[in-house]
Amino acid sequence: MASYYVNNNAQSNGDHEVHKSGCSYMPDANNRIYLGEHSTCSSAVLAAKQHYKQVNGCYYCAKACHTG
Repeated sequence: MASYYVNNNAQSNGDHEVHKSGCSYMPDANNRIYLGEHSTCSSAVLAAKQHYKQVNGCYYCAKACHTG
């Protein structure tokens, strides 16, 4: 299990990225929402969709959930 967070600030394409704890691209503490402990990035992305409609996994730490 790992801790996941979603960035409050959208990317230029509108995506709010989901990051795994320890990611070098993790947003600042005041710019993220804690999503809880998840065994996969897929469940973290589902949790993030409760906060934002347009969500994507981070290319670097949640690549399996990154859609491009």
